[in-house]
Amino acid sequence: MELARSHGWASDEHFSVDGTLIEAWASVKSFRRKDEPPPPPGQGNGWVDFKGEKRSNETNASTTDPEAKLVKYSAGDAAKLRYALHAVSENRNGLLVLLDVKQAVGEGCAEHEAASDQLDELTYRGFNVQTVGADKGYHTKACVQDCRDRAIAPHVARVKGRKTPGLDGRTARSTGYKLSQRLRKRIEENFGWMKAFGNFRKSRWKGAEKTNFVAQFVGATCNLMRMAKLSLAEANLPLQPAAA
Repeated sequence: MELARSHGWASDEHFSVDGTLIEAWASVKSFRRKDEPPPPPGQGNGWVDFKGEKRSNETNASTTDPEAKLVKYSAGDAAKLRYALHAVSENRNGLLVLLDVKQAVGEGCAEHEAASDQLDELTYRGFNVQTVGADKGYHTKACVQDCRDRAIAPHVARVKGRKTPGLDGRTARSTGYKLSQRLRKRIEENFGWMKAFGNFRKSRWKGAEKTNFVAQFVGATCNLMRMAKLSLAEANLPLQPAAA
């Protein structure tokens, strides 16, 4: 990011936040009751029939990766053991500024709570944050108020019928809000690259700390790929060498 800032490729004022889910390196078969004794060494998880059994993160935990949580990606999706990947991108070229892997559910793990910590980190790193774009998942009173307390304009997509102080029609009608809502979707392109080309759809590590460690490498690689194209564009060079 320091290299990108030195070239003027990254905005210091306008950002977007979003989150996605990363599959954990653990099978659903390992998601057993916490009061159940572990299987004997060397036996593995074996075949388990969960039909009719009510399972939740409060009563069950994975014996393979206890930090992974059972969550659905969307309505109708199969519940899997996953981690949450929270990201901040700048709005000039969509470069990733911050990445944090946390548990998918739990205290301090909600999207707006992760975004609050990341806004603090942006300020610590010397960014002068003026606007933050986000999807409807961030349309909460706490998130909007948190931005206003920092003198940041919350350019958050609004949930129809939900009234939130600090996020009204006046904000939504502004040119900056409309621009933020268009540019925030670039962050999803980063998620797509990390999962498809960075092989990060599923973690190969156990635990949030190690998964977060690998996320930094994958995210940095995603940035370098985009920065290489920006460098070629500045030099007015083709992205690929001409055929002989």
